[in-house]
Amino acid sequence: MNTLNQNMPTESVWHTCVDTLRPALCLFALLSLLTGVLYPLTITAIAQIIFPAQANGSLIRRGDQVVGSALIGQFFSEPKYLWGRPSATGPMPYNALSSGGSNLGPTNPALSDAVKARIEALRIAQPGQSGTIPQDLVTASASGLDPHVSPEAALWQVERIAHARSIAPERVKAIIAANTQASDLGLFGEARVNVLRVNLDLDAKP
Repeated sequence: MNTLNQNMPTESVWHTCVDTLRPALCLFALLSLLTGVLYPLTITAIAQIIFPAQANGSLIRRGDQVVGSALIGQFFSEPKYLWGRPSATGPMPYNALSSGGSNLGPTNPALSDAVKARIEALRIAQPGQSGTIPQDLVTASASGLDPHVSPEAALWQVERIAHARSIAPERVKAIIAANTQASDLGLFGEARVNVLRVNLDLDAKP
């Protein structure tokens, strides 16, 4: 009897623990299934049906070859191409593995020096171009991966591109216009030009 009396409290505690843990473990398994498997699969399926291009990275293709993404800029330096915003990523421009800005404050002399150097470089590249240089051509974006420039920044480069390609400026303007996206729903964001798409069209339409 003494042995039975000593074991009963232990068995009672064990059953109590099991009864307490069972619903918690069941709830954990259910939530893991819902949030870790069913929900991601459902959202992925919906995205692939409704927004297949965006769900797969907004890839830009030429034939069967992927040449880039509409969401990530690429570095162009040749005069015949449209140039994008400066990129502060390292060790190379538009490095998606180290996305980020320069983190230089507006009162930092280094920022002022960098902007002055960019202005000078643009003036040298386009000596015949007068007028104010659009701001986005001399300032880096926060991500360092911005694939767009403003329509003003794109049009500012028309003469250089047309001269380098020996084509009429109107043809360059038409390609820029074809790749200009208005603000979303006419309310959100600003009009923008995709640099990569413009350059691909420039190469495709000599």
